[in-house]
Amino acid sequence: MCLSIPAKVVTINGDMATVSLGETIINASLQLVDDIKVGDYILLHTGFAIQKLSQKDAEETFKLFEEIRKLE
Repeated sequence: MCLSIPAKVVTINGDMATVSLGETIINASLQLVDDIKVGDYILLHTGFAIQKLSQKDAEETFKLFEEIRKLE
């Protein structure tokens, strides 16, 4: 099973992006996706953007993560 998480693109430099995972900022490869701009959301898996994600879908996923966190 693979896990990917939503991340917001903060900056882009060639095939690499800086993305925000909440308060955490990391680098992500954009080699597997097309047409990504600053402000877009992506699904991030092991340092690679694997899919562009709508803001609505990203926010729904964040809400689900928060619900899971509250159950712990």
